[in-house]
Amino acid sequence: MSFFPPLNPPLQNWQGKTVWLIGASTGIGNATASALHAQGANVVVSARNEQALESFVAAHSHSQALVLDVTDPDAVSVCAQTLIAQGPLDCVVYCAGHYQAMTADTLDANDMLRHMQVNYEGAVYVLKHIVPWMRQQGSGHISLVASVAGYRGLPQSLAYGPTKAALINLAETLYLDLHPHGIGISLINPGFVDTPLTAGNTFTMPALLTPAQAAQAILRGWAQGRFEIHFPKRFTFWMKALRLFPNRLYFFLVRQATH
Repeated sequence: MSFFPPLNPPLQNWQGKTVWLIGASTGIGNATASALHAQGANVVVSARNEQALESFVAAHSHSQALVLDVTDPDAVSVCAQTLIAQGPLDCVVYCAGHYQAMTADTLDANDMLRHMQVNYEGAVYVLKHIVPWMRQQGSGHISLVASVAGYRGLPQSLAYGPTKAALINLAETLYLDLHPHGIGISLINPGFVDTPLTAGNTFTMPALLTPAQAAQAILRGWAQGRFEIHFPKRFTFWMKALRLFPNRLYFFLVRQATH
């Protein structure tokens, strides 16, 4: 048992809770939606891929699909207002993501901005509507899915890493602002997970997890009331340790490991 109390109210009983998962057509979002449904949650899934959402609803009774492009603020507003009008919204999980490996030699400004639009700006559009609603409720939980790639600069992460670093900082600041008002905030930092986003990687991905394993790690973190949920520990422990290294040592070790 930890000496310190949990940073968030533990989320252990999902029966009858309404959860909106954004970016749930594949990967971590889809697997987490399935895991929550199995725990009795009323699951609402959103993504651009309407066919994938329809398949999810067909396989999970009493779930709901809302097609959404997170880069469209008007569409985000319509979806958010639809759910708010339906009643209490207990948890919102932002796991929409865009990823392409990129280095300075192949810098693509348009794709870098696309990363920012999907990975960060979309979360801001969602928060614009959800935060005031949860403040009014006096309860609720918001989870942002970032990545250990946001801890420090990494090779081939020129476009992706900065957006995840922004989400990490955003989650920390949201916690400071909203925890006193009874709203839980959690930050999810996965290592490598076998998803369509990582399928194009040409390098070996250490400690690779399946989406189902990632989903179970997330549910455990919520049940323990954690702020940061990172996994798998055998990988993320070392990534977290690298944050503490002085720059000279950090750059040397990363170059040695990746060349």
